[in-house]
Amino acid sequence: MPLVSPLSAEHDLETKELAEFFNETLGFCPNSVLTMQRRPAISKAFINLNKAVMANEGRVTSALKRLIAWVSSNATGCRYCQAHAIRAAERYGAEQAQLDNVWEYKTHPAFSAAERAALDFSLAASMVPNAVDAHIKKALYAHWNEGEIVEMLGVISLFGYLNRWNDSMGTILEEDAIESGNQYLGKHGFEVGKHIEMK
Repeated sequence: MPLVSPLSAEHDLETKELAEFFNETLGFCPNSVLTMQRRPAISKAFINLNKAVMANEGRVTSALKRLIAWVSSNATGCRYCQAHAIRAAERYGAEQAQLDNVWEYKTHPAFSAAERAALDFSLAASMVPNAVDAHIKKALYAHWNEGEIVEMLGVISLFGYLNRWNDSMGTILEEDAIESGNQYLGKHGFEVGKHIEMK
């Protein structure tokens, strides 16, 4: 049972129009946005920030951004965001081997050294206390420029907000997101947990 129940997609038409972005990303409007729209300024600001952060500016691909989001969400334990991130990674063309082996990104050959540096950054930046250090910086600068690092931290920071929102809210996971979570994360014990609608 969520802390606050989501509203109809028709509640705020400006939010509804902006939220069409998620039809491409996930195939549906997330319940998190339907809850945020109780204060439409928050839902609209969030969607616009999401669009800016997730824009494909070049080498930090849309798929890699979603894998960065997954690593961050896994570090914080938010099941809702884990399922959304892995679903979006799939929809944005992440390689099957990466989807199947994201838990082993540090050693699996499907991940390049550059991708490992980005995902290590996501893990370190998502820890409490923060674990970004000189080693993480050196690894990043071996593969990525400063603009790309800003893009990555934008994703990590966006999901810091989302992880706290959805885990505290107990946002109900949508059926399609549950399917993706089970498919790619189930072998490592993925569970919907508190993000399930009580009948």
